[in-house]
Amino acid sequence: MCTVRPDGRPHAMPVWGAWSGDALMFSSSVPSRKIVNLRLNPQVVVTTEEAEDPVVIEGRAEIVTEPRALQRFIDLVNAKYSTGYRVDFLDPAVNATVAVRPQWAFGLRQGDFTGSPTRWSFGR
Repeated sequence: MCTVRPDGRPHAMPVWGAWSGDALMFSSSVPSRKIVNLRLNPQVVVTTEEAEDPVVIEGRAEIVTEPRALQRFIDLVNAKYSTGYRVDFLDPAVNATVAVRPQWAFGLRQGDFTGSPTRWSFGR
């Protein structure tokens, strides 16, 4: 994912994420550069790690603290990554949980560079 530093420089960092409803969610420690950046500028770009069949999402990030949303996210992470985290791992005083709601997305398939590029707009 890529955020913007206060001085305008980009900051890119991989994250573990999971879809929950209409948002891509991830978490990071409260003092991390990405969370500091998102609190100042919530615009974010997230890409898949798959360069052959990429998906790129531009969206707006928001910090999530609602207990049911945190439990849902930790359940999704545990299922996706075969981990055993408890919801207290997402204590908002320690780890910020972020929901990225897409505004725009782009994807394509490696074998079809001219026919597969697809753009989506989410009207946000």
